[in-house]
Amino acid sequence: MTRCPECDAEIDLDEDEVEEGEILSCPECDSELEVTQTHPVHLIVLSEDEDEDEDEDEEDSDGKESAAEEEGDEEEEEE
Repeated sequence: MTRCPECDAEIDLDEDEVEEGEILSCPECDSELEVTQTHPVHLIVLSEDEDEDEDEDEEDSDGKESAAEEEGDEEEEEE
């Protein structure tokens, strides 16, 4: 028996019937859950994390552009 990390509801999963990386839904709170481990089954909530990951990706791409621009400026100064 596994519990939903979001609402703590019991979820009946057989270790042999799920795979790592599989996405499930909690029957109680409808949260999207990812199987991160199969023996024993361990679940993480995906719903909230996906929004945060998208925000971080946008910030990272902005930061990378700035760093690349700075390197180009340094090369110009050396010449």
